[in-house]
Amino acid sequence: MWSNIPFDLLANIFSFLSPDSLARAMSTCRAWHRFAECTASPETSRRHHPAWFVALPARSRSLSCYVHNPVQDNWHVLSMSFVPNLARPIATLGGLIIFRPTSATALNLAICNPFTGQLKHLPNLQIARTNPAVGVVEHGPFFSFRIYVAGGMSEAPHGGASYETTVEMYDSRNDAWKIIRSMPVAFAVRLTVWTPNESVCANGVFYWITSARAYSVMGFEIGTNKWRELGVPMGATLQFAALVPRNKKLTLVGGTSHGEVCIWELYEGDYWCMIEKVPCELATKLLGGKGSWGSTKCVGVDGAVCLYRDLRTGMVVWREVVEKGRWEWFWVKSCCSMRGKEVENFPIKGLLLHPNLAPSFLLSV
Repeated sequence: MWSNIPFDLLANIFSFLSPDSLARAMSTCRAWHRFAECTASPETSRRHHPAWFVALPARSRSLSCYVHNPVQDNWHVLSMSFVPNLARPIATLGGLIIFRPTSATALNLAICNPFTGQLKHLPNLQIARTNPAVGVVEHGPFFSFRIYVAGGMSEAPHGGASYETTVEMYDSRNDAWKIIRSMPVAFAVRLTVWTPNESVCANGVFYWITSARAYSVMGFEIGTNKWRELGVPMGATLQFAALVPRNKKLTLVGGTSHGEVCIWELYEGDYWCMIEKVPCELATKLLGGKGSWGSTKCVGVDGAVCLYRDLRTGMVVWREVVEKGRWEWFWVKSCCSMRGKEVENFPIKGLLLHPNLAPSFLLSV
């Protein structure tokens, strides 16, 4: 009976399977494997399923990472042995992870699929630079993308180092970098010294938040080449602050000295409006008796925002429940054991992505 079902109908049925169920379907036979590959895109997963949480080791070289399946509410372990050297994730892109190897001083980027084991090193930048700001955005059809690199330190003409005042762009369609424009020295300095590499893109603008109080936000309008600086609500008193995307808007998540976690959205005119607070019982649970939010981290994608500390603490998730037409709060249990063995606790860098089980042409070069 299954062999007589039209290809497009079977592909549509498979599109409703969660990634773990789809993986089992792919292993059934060659025909189903072919059908499943056509529906295993992150775009399909985004329409029907919530994002998975990926916990990567923050400081040590590990041959594995841990991922949380929100549909089954369980943890899995993935081998990362195909990623050479120490690596620091910069961004996610349609089920892929863009990262920088930390074995080199100058910025070099690579892209991988943790679920298929594919890996591709991107070409070197036009100008070798250390600690620049990085922004990633999807661009055009067929899942093409662009990476922007701004600021950083580069070699000075007469020796030593100087702040780099150019912006470079990588286009996946031609697999090459090019220098596209200059930037103000003041923003090059602040991006290099006070901001992490990763950014949030909302409505054609890249945003980076400073890494220490008093917090502020740097903004770069891609189309107009304009730079600006934004204030942050309670910027001088927040114990942690992070930018995330939510419903195509820039969202700020911050922990206060009163034990609360507040969430703001940026509106027209650079106006911040508080839209939500983490429920008190979940905030208390995440704090775990500690008196400060200092070690708390936050990651988000359209459809979910996640607050976490380390691998064995548990997480607070604010997720869009499409069938109910609203966002709801959830507590996710920590990853304490795997296959009957206790999991060692360690600091993590969390990512949210939609698993991509199909081989990507982006990584085939």
